[in-house]
Amino acid sequence: MEKPDGRQAAQKNSGDGVHIASVAAVVPPYSADQQFAADFMRRHFGQKLSARSLGLVRTTFSHPSIRKRHFAVEDPECLAKESADQRIARFTEKSIELAAQAVTQALEQAGVAASEVTGLVVNTCTGYICPGISTYLVERLGLARNIRVHDLVGSGCGGALPNLEVAEALLRARGGVVVSVAVEICSSTLQMDNDLSLILSNALFGDGAAAAVLWSKPQGLELVASAGRYVPEQREAIRFVHKDGALHNQLSLKLPELVRKAAAEAVAEVLSSRGLKPEDIRHWALHTGGEKIINAVRDEIGIPEERLRATRRVLAEYGNMSSPTVWFVLKELENAGIAPGDWCLMIAYGAGLSAHACLLRKSALPG
Repeated sequence: MEKPDGRQAAQKNSGDGVHIASVAAVVPPYSADQQFAADFMRRHFGQKLSARSLGLVRTTFSHPSIRKRHFAVEDPECLAKESADQRIARFTEKSIELAAQAVTQALEQAGVAASEVTGLVVNTCTGYICPGISTYLVERLGLARNIRVHDLVGSGCGGALPNLEVAEALLRARGGVVVSVAVEICSSTLQMDNDLSLILSNALFGDGAAAAVLWSKPQGLELVASAGRYVPEQREAIRFVHKDGALHNQLSLKLPELVRKAAAEAVAEVLSSRGLKPEDIRHWALHTGGEKIINAVRDEIGIPEERLRATRRVLAEYGNMSSPTVWFVLKELENAGIAPGDWCLMIAYGAGLSAHACLLRKSALPG
């Protein structure tokens, strides 16, 4: 996809572009509704929480925007007693397992063999391992040993779209088929204390993975243009911080206002690069973030509420899974039907503070 900065050549013919051939989105089998999650927090952390915090648990976990979430555990009791070593071991096992499932499903949907994959890009922010997740996928999936792989970290909830840009560049450089993977085990960062950021995080985040197959055939969703905004002076508004050797999520109450501005700027840039307006976009794939952020981005850009059904449904059924979430929303839109020629816009935001927009168009040829 061309970066709309005036330095790129004119838009190529559809047959010369990069297309998303397929998208797969997977979650672990264990799920819990919000009432169970709230009871779990009170049962295991109630003694250390103040009366105010317990009231916030009641309020945040009962919000109707989220119904249930999925967690990469066999028994949720482990979440209250895991050591740091056990936590990273679970992250390693489950991130590889979910990512492998997503890649396998995406390849099957596209009718592509593992041997045809020439590149793999994986992003995550909820755990660090070296070597990265990509090398485990090469082994588990039987990918070629001369494949090009990249592991990306540090982009938070918005990481899927920078990943997509790297994957697109890799495909243009090497040809063949490139797979873009976003995987997060948010439960491996669970912490609880009298901290609003932690209470909100525990009511919002879940686990999941997604994979997209990219090829040069003029079939699927064409990557037309992309744009991004970074507001580094606001990095403290959304980030992980290290305390006692563990990750703690940090979220500012000002986040909806900060995100709405950055997201609107990225969207305006990508649309103007093609002479489009928001009303020209039929399909909107917004990262769920949380209801306040969805509403803020909707109002700032002027997205009709009826165009946000997929985003609302993913939030209700899965919560915020960090970086894979925007792929889940795109998958919902695909399942509902995207007609040839329709425009689609993916928007993701997260650590940095950053916001990213990717403009897609459904190919006129059958996928």
